[in-house]
Amino acid sequence: MTPKTKSFLLTSFTLALVAISALSMLAGFTTAALAQPAAQDASQGETLFKEKCIVCHTIGGGNLVGPDLDGVTERREVQWLAEWIRAPDMMLAAGDPIAAQMLADFNNIPMPNLKLSEAQVAALIAYLESAQGTTVTMAEQALPSGDPDEGWALFTGARRLENGGPACMSCHSIAGLGALGGGALGPDLTFAYNNYGGDNGLALYLESLPTVTMNAVWARQPLTAQEQDDLRAFLKEASVLQRPAQAVWRLVGLSTAGMAIFLVLAQIYWRKRLVAVRKPLVSRSRIST
Repeated sequence: MTPKTKSFLLTSFTLALVAISALSMLAGFTTAALAQPAAQDASQGETLFKEKCIVCHTIGGGNLVGPDLDGVTERREVQWLAEWIRAPDMMLAAGDPIAAQMLADFNNIPMPNLKLSEAQVAALIAYLESAQGTTVTMAEQALPSGDPDEGWALFTGARRLENGGPACMSCHSIAGLGALGGGALGPDLTFAYNNYGGDNGLALYLESLPTVTMNAVWARQPLTAQEQDDLRAFLKEASVLQRPAQAVWRLVGLSTAGMAIFLVLAQIYWRKRLVAVRKPLVSRSRIST
């Protein structure tokens, strides 16, 4: 082998090593670049989970209002999971069998549409995947005790909320009392205390009101801290199959008082109408005689 050939081969070998090294470095940079957004997505998803999801779900801590989400990215296809997080109401309306079964399994309390963007949905899924095998629940903390009697007054509207919000009973029922228990626009709250994870879960829900519907109503007229404590105490007292007799009679009394006021006003109104009709008749009768 001539010296020129040896030199050429050595130069080629050196250039090949340089190229391989450069490609390895480029691959490393590419991998890091791809991994960084995923890590960022998971971090954003963790923030979203703690803001909007942790009231109803745990990761590895058991079921609450909704299912435990540990391993959910393995139990469900990613596309289905993304569609469910983005628009659960639409999937229920379309009759999706998995969605319908979950609704039946969790007391017919539907998952709300949180109006999340595609990026937020992707971030949540990334976090759920990264958090698999861990335990994520609400942090327990000591809470001030509220007054259940004051909570009853706020719930029924017997006492106005400080910032002018509507009474809970205008949308929610409680303890299966039908019309006496309130409206049907929102879910029955008889078991809300247990469903939302006790004091801490219910406190977080009343503070954040994470659903779109609740935020639309309460964003400009939020509950005060004392009102939250009183309502939480009332809902805790009501978390039994039947309300205490005293509470039942309170609602019956409220309904009876309302009916009595209505009848008195109706009587006054109709008496005036009868007088207005009778006066001309009496006058005509006197003239004719």
